[in-house]
Amino acid sequence: MKKIKFMDVSFRDGFQSCYGARVKTDDFLPVLEAAVEAGTDNFEIGGGARFQSLYFYCQEDAFDMMDRARKVVGPDINLQTLARGANVVGLVSQSRDIIDLHARMFKKHGITTIRNFDALMDVRNLAYSGQCIHNAGLHHQVVIALMGLPPGLNENYCHTPQFYLDKLKEILDSDIPFDSVAFKDASGTTTPAVVYEAVKGARKMLPEGTVIEFHTHDTAGMGVACNFAAIEAGADIIDLSMAPVSGGTAEVDILTMWHRLRGTDYTLDIDHEKILEVEAMFIDHMDKYYMPPEAKEVNPVIPFSPMPGGALTANTQMMRDNNSLHLFPEVIRNMREVVAKGGFGSSVTPVSQFYFQQAFANTVQGPWKKITESYGKMVLGYFGKTPAEPDPEIVRLASEQLGLEPTTEDVHDINDRNPELGVGYNKQILEKEGLPTTEENIFISATCGAKGIAFLKGEAPLGIRYKADVEADMAKKAKPEASSPPAAATPRSSSGNYTVTVDGRAYNVTVAEGTGAVQSIAPASAAPAAEAPASSGEGVAVEAAMPGTVIAIEVEVGDSVNEGDDVLIIEAMKMESPVKAPKSGKVLSIEVSAGDSVASGDALMYIG
Repeated sequence: MKKIKFMDVSFRDGFQSCYGARVKTDDFLPVLEAAVEAGTDNFEIGGGARFQSLYFYCQEDAFDMMDRARKVVGPDINLQTLARGANVVGLVSQSRDIIDLHARMFKKHGITTIRNFDALMDVRNLAYSGQCIHNAGLHHQVVIALMGLPPGLNENYCHTPQFYLDKLKEILDSDIPFDSVAFKDASGTTTPAVVYEAVKGARKMLPEGTVIEFHTHDTAGMGVACNFAAIEAGADIIDLSMAPVSGGTAEVDILTMWHRLRGTDYTLDIDHEKILEVEAMFIDHMDKYYMPPEAKEVNPVIPFSPMPGGALTANTQMMRDNNSLHLFPEVIRNMREVVAKGGFGSSVTPVSQFYFQQAFANTVQGPWKKITESYGKMVLGYFGKTPAEPDPEIVRLASEQLGLEPTTEDVHDINDRNPELGVGYNKQILEKEGLPTTEENIFISATCGAKGIAFLKGEAPLGIRYKADVEADMAKKAKPEASSPPAAATPRSSSGNYTVTVDGRAYNVTVAEGTGAVQSIAPASAAPAAEAPASSGEGVAVEAAMPGTVIAIEVEVGDSVNEGDDVLIIEAMKMESPVKAPKSGKVLSIEVSAGDSVASGDALMYIG
């Protein structure tokens, strides 16, 4: 009987899939220690969104988290992180010196393996980062990034077994140093048949003894079947998770997969009773965190609009923050076209975020009215070559709106020329802010930008969603608002009218008094638009084009502006969008402050 090894991804991808990557270190370290005692010796501990999220939302240092994890598990346990090729652990691609710094810093802070992928499968983006990982003395696990294509897209090569094997051949021919290969399906949309053929073909191509690992999510309900297909095709390791961060958008549970293998020629080498105990402990330690319902759902729409499990919940959490969650189904539907016209890059971070941002923009501003910066740069070639040629009309729109010409130049050469990237530039930022210019701080500045600097200055906000806070907020939103003064006595047959706000939408609810039965639910009428303040005279409102958070106000009351000037910046879905003056004139009033959440159509300021 063949023993199948596994990597426990609970403490990185599990957190990312179920909690938007927002979990405090103190709350999981005891569980990590218990998992080691139960016999698990291979963990994914960081990287991906878990690097930025600690600075953005948790008021914690990712390097400190790595150090503490290594201290807990001891020297012999594999601690692995996830890297995004030229992007390393950020959404923005980096210069060569930052890519090298990434490998050296992660080695310094206790990591033994880095899984390295490029969403576009442009092998050039894997070559330099892979060499840096190897040079730092780390185990380099190179990735073939998988994704299932929706039916009817008239694409017969991209994301087929042959496509993946051709990419593997490119990696082998490029002499990139690697120690193992992972087939990674972040969206969980690849079919078991494709998984089997790809892994089987790779086993024939790779040198004898090369370890093959398989990674998928259960977002589309394919997790167990795809894991088993990979095992039958020759995979040595599969990625699994533990409750409560298993199933749905996360990975298949360790115990579920152990059960699937019973009665076959394969087994997981675990003590299932000990794993049961660790999972019970894990559930208890995570009980304080709010888990959105979509995190544990199998979603039949995902194969048609591939959204990674590790990104889905992070995006819905941000949509909750911006009171735009009601738009999620439409955004997901719009992803299908965005993927097809963007060149079929694998839906894994950062490309999945580019897709989601563009689908979000298409939803709130109209189809292709606004090409988002990252999606536009991707189709223009600034992040590498897409698997297929992007739609020519989208390329034209991106070029016009961004003022950039299409390119085939190596991403590293482009970034090395950028004066706002690199060690030197980020060192200057730290010096300007009066912060220590350690290599760790330089890397934090490079990958986390202004939010990283805010953390280093002790100004980072706490953005964790605790269950108690969410429940209190829901109770506050659902507080009844009587539509008329209460009568002295209410007959049992009478009704009460209430306004309830759910995820940014208001509903009128009629409830039978006495029984509490809901008699009707209807969307509440939109509140009348706020009139311009008296001091603004005949001012023109500057309105928000999309829901989001105000992160910067570029003008003051009394300033003169020209039509088209940037007057304010809104952030939504990790995307900063400038708001432009609709006319020339004087700023009469400003209706918002930095940090405010706004909805589409809200008046932000008035210009007269």
